[in-house]
Amino acid sequence: MTNLILSTSNLMNGGPSIIGRPTSEKSNVELINALRSNFLLSKQAFAPSLNGSSDGSSPDTSSDVPYSRWTARENGSLFVPSVDFSQSGLAEERSQYDITVKLFFLPHTSASERCKHTKEAIDLVLRELHMPSIDLLIVSFPGVSFDADDEEEEEEEEEELNGSQHGEGDDMKAMAETWKAIEWLHEKRIASQIGVSEFGSERLQKFLPQTKVRPSVDQINVRDCCVVPKALILYAKQEKIELLTHNDCTNILPSGTVRELLGTGEKGAGVLAGPEEESDGLKGEVEPQWVVKYTAVVRDRGVIENKGYFAMAEVRD
Repeated sequence: MTNLILSTSNLMNGGPSIIGRPTSEKSNVELINALRSNFLLSKQAFAPSLNGSSDGSSPDTSSDVPYSRWTARENGSLFVPSVDFSQSGLAEERSQYDITVKLFFLPHTSASERCKHTKEAIDLVLRELHMPSIDLLIVSFPGVSFDADDEEEEEEEEEELNGSQHGEGDDMKAMAETWKAIEWLHEKRIASQIGVSEFGSERLQKFLPQTKVRPSVDQINVRDCCVVPKALILYAKQEKIELLTHNDCTNILPSGTVRELLGTGEKGAGVLAGPEEESDGLKGEVEPQWVVKYTAVVRDRGVIENKGYFAMAEVRD
Protein backbone atom coordinates (compact mmCIF):
# COMPACT_ATOMS: atom_id res chain seq x y z
CA MET A 1 0.00 0.00 0.00
CA THR A 2 1.22 3.50 -0.86
CA ASN A 3 0.06 6.72 0.78
CA LEU A 4 -0.26 9.67 -1.56
CA ILE A 5 0.01 13.21 -0.13
CA LEU A 6 -1.61 15.64 -2.58
CA SER A 7 -1.05 19.38 -2.22
CA THR A 8 -2.17 22.61 -3.85
CA SER A 9 0.63 24.90 -2.58
CA ASN A 10 -0.38 28.46 -1.64
CA LEU A 11 -3.47 29.46 -3.60
CA MET A 12 -2.66 33.12 -2.97
CA ASN A 13 0.41 32.70 -5.19
CA GLY A 14 -1.44 30.80 -7.87
CA GLY A 15 -2.04 33.61 -10.37
CA PRO A 16 -5.31 35.18 -11.58
CA SER A 17 -6.95 31.83 -12.33
CA ILE A 18 -7.06 31.12 -8.59
CA ILE A 19 -7.04 34.55 -6.97
CA GLY A 20 -9.76 35.86 -9.24
CA ARG A 21 -12.24 33.13 -8.41
CA PRO A 22 -15.35 34.21 -6.55
CA THR A 23 -15.25 33.64 -2.81
CA SER A 24 -18.56 31.77 -3.00
CA GLU A 25 -16.94 28.95 -4.97
CA LYS A 26 -17.45 25.61 -3.27
CA SER A 27 -14.39 24.13 -1.65
CA ASN A 28 -14.52 20.90 -3.68
CA VAL A 29 -14.33 22.86 -6.95
CA GLU A 30 -11.54 25.05 -5.56
CA LEU A 31 -9.65 21.99 -4.34
CA ILE A 32 -9.89 20.02 -7.58
CA ASN A 33 -8.94 22.97 -9.78
CA ALA A 34 -6.02 23.89 -7.54
CA LEU A 35 -4.69 20.32 -7.43
CA ARG A 36 -4.90 19.97 -11.20
CA SER A 37 -3.15 23.32 -11.68
CA ASN A 38 -0.37 22.46 -9.23
CA PHE A 39 0.24 19.07 -10.85
CA LEU A 40 0.50 20.68 -14.29
CA LEU A 41 2.86 23.43 -13.14
CA SER A 42 5.11 20.89 -11.45
CA LYS A 43 5.25 18.70 -14.55
CA GLN A 44 5.97 21.69 -16.79
CA ALA A 45 8.93 22.65 -14.61
CA PHE A 46 10.69 19.48 -15.79
CA ALA A 47 9.46 19.43 -19.40
CA PRO A 48 12.08 21.83 -20.96
CA SER A 49 15.10 19.89 -19.69
CA LEU A 50 13.71 16.65 -21.09
CA ASN A 51 13.30 18.21 -24.53
CA GLY A 52 16.54 20.17 -24.74
CA SER A 53 14.78 23.52 -24.55
CA SER A 54 16.26 26.37 -22.53
CA ASP A 55 13.44 28.89 -22.77
CA GLY A 56 10.76 26.80 -21.09
CA SER A 57 8.37 27.34 -24.01
CA SER A 58 7.11 23.78 -24.45
CA PRO A 59 4.33 23.28 -21.89
CA ASP A 60 2.56 20.68 -24.01
CA THR A 61 5.43 18.23 -23.47
CA SER A 62 4.57 17.96 -19.78
CA SER A 63 2.53 14.84 -20.55
CA ASP A 64 5.82 13.06 -21.30
CA VAL A 65 7.34 13.77 -17.89
CA PRO A 66 7.37 10.63 -15.69
CA TYR A 67 5.76 11.18 -12.33
CA SER A 68 8.98 10.15 -10.57
CA ARG A 69 10.56 13.42 -11.73
CA TRP A 70 8.10 15.79 -10.09
CA THR A 71 6.99 13.79 -7.05
CA ALA A 72 9.00 12.77 -3.97
CA ARG A 73 8.97 9.93 -1.47
CA GLU A 74 9.24 10.67 2.24
CA ASN A 75 8.73 8.25 5.13
CA GLY A 76 6.81 5.80 2.99
CA SER A 77 4.52 8.41 1.41
CA LEU A 78 4.58 9.80 -2.12
CA PHE A 79 4.18 13.59 -2.23
CA VAL A 80 2.27 14.69 -5.35
CA PRO A 81 3.86 17.02 -6.31
CA SER A 82 7.07 17.18 -4.26
CA VAL A 83 6.97 19.86 -1.55
CA ASP A 84 9.95 21.95 -0.52
CA PHE A 85 8.87 22.93 2.98
CA SER A 86 11.93 25.16 3.38
CA GLN A 87 10.49 27.53 0.77
CA SER A 88 7.06 27.90 2.37
CA GLY A 89 6.08 29.60 5.60
CA LEU A 90 4.47 32.80 6.76
CA ALA A 91 6.40 36.07 6.69
CA GLU A 92 5.58 37.49 10.13
CA GLU A 93 5.46 36.36 13.76
CA ARG A 94 2.85 33.85 14.95
CA SER A 95 0.94 36.55 16.87
CA GLN A 96 0.20 38.39 13.63
CA TYR A 97 -2.04 35.65 12.21
CA ASP A 98 -5.40 33.98 12.63
CA ILE A 99 -4.90 30.44 11.36
CA THR A 100 -8.00 28.34 10.72
CA VAL A 101 -7.83 24.68 9.71
CA LYS A 102 -10.67 22.41 8.65
CA LEU A 103 -10.10 18.66 8.57
CA PHE A 104 -12.46 16.58 6.43
CA PHE A 105 -12.57 12.89 7.30
CA LEU A 106 -13.70 10.97 4.24
CA PRO A 107 -15.81 7.77 4.18
CA HIS A 108 -14.43 4.29 4.87
CA THR A 109 -11.99 5.21 7.66
CA SER A 110 -12.20 3.89 11.21
CA ALA A 111 -11.98 5.98 14.34
CA SER A 112 -8.50 4.61 15.14
CA GLU A 113 -7.26 5.57 11.68
CA ARG A 114 -8.74 9.05 12.03
CA CYS A 115 -6.73 9.65 15.22
CA LYS A 116 -3.53 8.92 13.31
CA HIS A 117 -4.69 10.93 10.29
CA THR A 118 -5.46 13.96 12.47
CA LYS A 119 -1.88 14.24 13.68
CA GLU A 120 -0.49 13.65 10.17
CA ALA A 121 -2.69 16.33 8.61
CA ILE A 122 -2.00 18.99 11.23
CA ASP A 123 1.73 18.26 11.10
CA LEU A 124 1.72 18.96 7.35
CA VAL A 125 -0.05 22.29 7.87
CA LEU A 126 2.40 23.36 10.60
CA ARG A 127 5.34 22.39 8.39
CA GLU A 128 3.89 24.32 5.47
CA LEU A 129 3.25 27.48 7.48
CA HIS A 130 6.36 27.21 9.70
CA MET A 131 4.17 27.78 12.73
CA PRO A 132 3.92 25.90 16.05
CA SER A 133 0.15 26.16 16.43
CA ILE A 134 -3.20 27.12 14.92
CA ASP A 135 -6.08 29.18 16.27
CA LEU A 136 -9.06 27.06 15.25
CA LEU A 137 -9.42 23.44 14.15
CA ILE A 138 -12.80 22.38 12.78
CA VAL A 139 -13.58 18.71 12.13
CA SER A 140 -15.96 17.45 9.45
CA PHE A 141 -17.15 13.85 9.86
CA PRO A 142 -18.26 11.73 6.87
CA GLY A 143 -21.98 11.39 6.29
CA VAL A 144 -22.88 14.23 8.68
CA SER A 145 -24.84 17.05 7.08
CA PHE A 146 -26.92 19.78 8.64
CA ASP A 147 -30.59 20.00 7.67
CA ALA A 148 -32.44 23.07 8.92
CA ASP A 149 -35.80 21.38 8.28
CA ASP A 150 -34.93 18.55 10.70
CA GLU A 151 -34.28 21.13 13.43
CA GLU A 152 -37.88 22.25 13.24
CA GLU A 153 -39.33 18.78 13.76
CA GLU A 154 -40.44 17.62 17.18
CA GLU A 155 -37.99 15.24 18.84
CA GLU A 156 -40.87 13.07 20.09
CA GLU A 157 -42.18 12.46 16.57
CA GLU A 158 -42.78 8.75 16.06
CA GLU A 159 -40.87 8.65 12.81
CA GLU A 160 -37.83 10.07 14.60
CA LEU A 161 -38.08 7.52 17.40
CA ASN A 162 -38.39 4.57 15.03
CA GLY A 163 -35.62 5.75 12.69
CA SER A 164 -32.09 4.44 12.28
CA GLN A 165 -31.08 5.04 15.86
CA HIS A 166 -28.60 2.16 15.92
CA GLY A 167 -26.60 3.43 12.96
CA GLU A 168 -26.53 6.93 14.39
CA GLY A 169 -25.32 5.55 17.70
CA ASP A 170 -22.44 3.75 16.00
CA ASP A 171 -21.50 6.95 14.22
CA MET A 172 -21.63 8.92 17.46
CA LYS A 173 -19.33 6.42 19.16
CA ALA A 174 -16.80 6.73 16.33
CA MET A 175 -17.00 10.52 16.42
CA ALA A 176 -16.44 10.59 20.19
CA GLU A 177 -13.41 8.32 19.81
CA THR A 178 -11.99 10.51 17.03
CA TRP A 179 -12.58 13.62 19.14
CA LYS A 180 -9.97 12.41 21.63
CA ALA A 181 -7.26 13.15 19.06
CA ILE A 182 -8.71 16.64 18.60
CA GLU A 183 -8.74 17.17 22.37
CA TRP A 184 -5.09 16.08 22.52
CA LEU A 185 -4.14 18.84 20.07
CA HIS A 186 -5.98 21.35 22.25
CA GLU A 187 -4.33 20.09 25.44
CA LYS A 188 -0.90 20.37 23.80
CA ARG A 189 -1.77 23.96 22.78
CA ILE A 190 -1.39 23.10 19.10
CA ALA A 191 -5.02 24.14 18.50
CA SER A 192 -6.33 27.00 20.64
CA GLN A 193 -9.96 26.29 19.77
CA ILE A 194 -11.60 23.14 18.44
CA GLY A 195 -14.94 22.79 16.73
CA VAL A 196 -17.28 20.56 14.75
CA SER A 197 -19.13 20.92 11.49
CA GLU A 198 -22.76 20.23 10.55
CA PHE A 199 -24.00 19.43 14.06
CA GLY A 200 -27.63 20.23 14.75
CA SER A 201 -28.95 20.71 18.28
CA GLU A 202 -29.94 17.05 18.72
CA ARG A 203 -26.54 15.75 17.59
CA LEU A 204 -24.80 18.25 19.88
CA GLN A 205 -26.89 17.09 22.83
CA LYS A 206 -25.72 13.52 22.26
CA PHE A 207 -22.12 14.45 21.54
CA LEU A 208 -21.25 16.93 24.30
CA PRO A 209 -21.57 14.51 27.26
CA GLN A 210 -18.98 12.24 25.60
CA THR A 211 -16.32 14.95 25.37
CA LYS A 212 -13.66 16.12 27.80
CA VAL A 213 -13.03 19.38 25.93
CA ARG A 214 -16.22 20.70 24.40
CA PRO A 215 -16.27 22.22 20.91
CA SER A 216 -16.31 26.01 21.02
CA VAL A 217 -17.49 26.30 17.40
CA ASP A 218 -20.17 24.61 15.29
CA GLN A 219 -19.88 25.32 11.57
CA ILE A 220 -23.04 24.74 9.55
CA ASN A 221 -24.00 24.93 5.89
CA VAL A 222 -27.27 26.83 5.51
CA ARG A 223 -28.18 25.81 1.98
CA ASP A 224 -31.15 28.11 1.64
CA CYS A 225 -29.00 31.07 2.56
CA CYS A 226 -29.11 32.47 5.87
CA VAL A 227 -31.79 31.10 8.17
CA VAL A 228 -30.31 29.34 11.20
CA PRO A 229 -33.01 27.42 13.14
CA LYS A 230 -34.03 29.02 16.41
CA ALA A 231 -33.63 25.76 18.34
CA LEU A 232 -29.98 25.55 17.36
CA ILE A 233 -29.34 29.22 18.11
CA LEU A 234 -30.77 28.87 21.62
CA TYR A 235 -28.96 25.62 22.38
CA ALA A 236 -25.62 26.92 21.09
CA LYS A 237 -26.00 30.06 23.19
CA GLN A 238 -26.80 27.98 26.25
CA GLU A 239 -23.70 25.82 25.73
CA LYS A 240 -21.46 28.77 24.75
CA ILE A 241 -20.87 27.42 21.24
CA GLU A 242 -20.25 29.91 18.45
CA LEU A 243 -22.19 29.23 15.24
CA LEU A 244 -20.37 29.83 11.95
CA THR A 245 -21.52 29.19 8.39
CA HIS A 246 -19.57 27.64 5.51
CA ASN A 247 -19.86 26.63 1.87
CA ASP A 248 -18.00 23.31 1.94
CA CYS A 249 -18.96 19.85 0.74
CA THR A 250 -18.83 17.00 3.24
CA ASN A 251 -17.46 14.48 0.71
CA ILE A 252 -15.00 16.96 -0.69
CA LEU A 253 -12.85 14.47 -2.63
CA PRO A 254 -14.58 11.30 -3.95
CA SER A 255 -12.56 8.29 -5.12
CA GLY A 256 -13.55 8.78 -8.75
CA THR A 257 -12.27 12.34 -8.69
CA VAL A 258 -8.88 11.25 -7.34
CA ARG A 259 -8.64 8.58 -10.05
CA GLU A 260 -9.40 11.20 -12.70
CA LEU A 261 -6.87 13.67 -11.29
CA LEU A 262 -4.04 11.15 -11.02
CA GLY A 263 -4.84 8.73 -13.86
CA THR A 264 -3.66 8.52 -17.45
CA GLY A 265 -6.61 10.28 -19.04
CA GLU A 266 -6.54 13.61 -20.86
CA LYS A 267 -6.65 15.61 -17.61
CA GLY A 268 -4.78 13.07 -15.50
CA ALA A 269 -1.33 13.51 -13.97
CA GLY A 270 -0.11 10.02 -14.90
CA VAL A 271 0.63 8.92 -11.33
CA LEU A 272 -1.87 6.06 -11.33
CA ALA A 273 -1.62 3.30 -13.91
CA GLY A 274 -4.19 3.14 -16.68
CA PRO A 275 -6.17 0.07 -17.76
CA GLU A 276 -3.26 -1.18 -19.93
CA GLU A 277 -1.28 -3.86 -18.12
CA GLU A 278 2.11 -2.39 -19.09
CA SER A 279 1.27 1.25 -18.44
CA ASP A 280 3.43 3.27 -16.08
CA GLY A 281 2.15 4.47 -12.75
CA LEU A 282 1.01 3.00 -9.46
CA LYS A 283 -1.39 0.09 -9.71
CA GLY A 284 -4.28 -0.58 -7.38
CA GLU A 285 -7.46 0.88 -5.98
CA VAL A 286 -7.26 4.46 -4.76
CA GLU A 287 -9.18 5.50 -1.65
CA PRO A 288 -9.01 9.10 -0.35
CA GLN A 289 -8.82 9.27 3.45
CA TRP A 290 -8.81 12.95 4.44
CA VAL A 291 -8.53 16.53 3.21
CA VAL A 292 -7.23 19.44 5.26
CA LYS A 293 -7.91 23.07 4.34
CA TYR A 294 -5.87 25.84 5.95
CA THR A 295 -6.13 29.63 5.88
CA ALA A 296 -3.75 32.16 7.45
CA VAL A 297 -5.12 35.70 7.75
CA VAL A 298 -3.00 38.70 8.76
CA ARG A 299 -4.90 40.02 11.77
CA ASP A 300 -4.42 43.77 11.48
CA ARG A 301 -5.10 43.85 7.72
CA GLY A 302 -7.65 41.09 7.23
CA VAL A 303 -5.66 39.79 4.25
CA ILE A 304 -5.26 36.09 3.46
CA GLU A 305 -1.51 35.48 3.15
CA ASN A 306 -1.62 31.71 2.74
CA LYS A 307 -4.42 29.34 1.83
CA GLY A 308 -4.19 25.79 0.59
CA TYR A 309 -5.07 22.13 0.89
CA PHE A 310 -3.41 18.81 1.59
CA ALA A 311 -5.14 15.49 0.92
CA MET A 312 -4.17 11.89 1.61
CA ALA A 313 -5.21 8.87 -0.43
CA GLU A 314 -4.23 5.25 -0.15
CA VAL A 315 -3.37 3.11 -3.19
CA ARG A 316 -4.08 -0.50 -2.29
CA ASP A 317 -2.68 -3.32 -4.40
